Amino acid sequence: MEKSAKIYIAGNTGLVGSAIVRKLNSKGYNNLVFTPYPEYDLRNQQQVNAFFKKEKPEYIFLAAAKVGGIMANCTYSAEFIYDNMMIEFNVIHAAYENKVKKLLFLGSSCIYPKNCLQPIKEEYLLTGSLEITNEPYAIAKISGLKMCDYYRKQYGCNFISAMPTNLYGPNDNFNLETSHVLPAMIRKMHLAKLLENGDFKGIKNDLQKRPFSSKTKYNSNWKDKDIIELLKNIGITFKTNSKFNTQSSKLDEVTLTLWGSGSPYREFLHVDDLTSALLFLMKNYSEYGHVNIGIGNDLTIKQLAEMIKEIVAFKGIIEWDITKPDGTPRKLLDVGKLHKQGWKEKITLFDGIKKIYKEYKIHGEN
Repeated sequence: MEKSAKIYIAGNTGLVGSAIVRKLNSKGYNNLVFTPYPEYDLRNQQQVNAFFKKEKPEYIFLAAAKVGGIMANCTYSAEFIYDNMMIEFNVIHAAYENKVKKLLFLGSSCIYPKNCLQPIKEEYLLTGSLEITNEPYAIAKISGLKMCDYYRKQYGCNFISAMPTNLYGPNDNFNLETSHVLPAMIRKMHLAKLLENGDFKGIKNDLQKRPFSSKTKYNSNWKDKDIIELLKNIGITFKTNSKFNTQSSKLDEVTLTLWGSGSPYREFLHVDDLTSALLFLMKNYSEYGHVNIGIGNDLTIKQLAEMIKEIVAFKGIIEWDITKPDGTPRKLLDVGKLHKQGWKEKITLFDGIKKIYKEYKIHGEN
């Protein structure tokens, strides 16, 4: 892939897409093209075809997708399957028709069966039932990777697929209605710490800087009691006998209640490590079948919560609401195939979260 080659990053404003752009820019690739919305809606085949006719990209990183955690998947299941399938089908087919040299499709580890053998090898795909809470998204992603395989088989297209594990990093989604577990936990823990310190100004600043949910918009007229009620709705409470009279008062025994039992295991990969792997694959891998991308080890959601609690310096209590779904019990990826190719991750989870939280606070203060 030449430095001057025309490279299209689909989904360039998202967590993965923006990281790909940063990586390519840092490596000297200077001919990047995008599909800004609403001029180009990737669900619209006409608009996609118009873009390809105009720009004629040579290489594609297909990172555009509608994404979210358990709540978002359950709430917007029809949108998750429709939007993602339309995006994939339109872009992949246009790539074939316009003789794109190489396309890399980004999937997700949720494509594998709910009760899959661990660690999960690439060949375990379609050997069992999917986790119901993210089934629409998983089906769409399976369709995308299979489309790449079939276009390679029938038309000889150099289309490859990568299945990353759970991702986090700069430009993550902290909207508590649609975010994944790690960024949601960081934000909730941060808000809980601010409440613990009686810092209502800091809480209001956070709510003003970042979207909270589609139903709740920041209101500059909110009083402290309104803030307390809002935080209660996301599981942040304090003992009723705690006293506060001014914004500087500290509250005793703040409790953060998180969804599920905390027992599922999850693997997390920093998005900067992911982009390193993607560029490696784009240069070195051209085979039938997808490739897992991960770190090869995991931890429980409870352990993740304790790690974030330490980094954020929240001193309160964490409780678990077992009436809420856990999702897939475990989905540790077998990354032997990628490691044999010669790539390995560099960023530890603790260091990665620490860096993200530092950036989170800086963004909130500016």
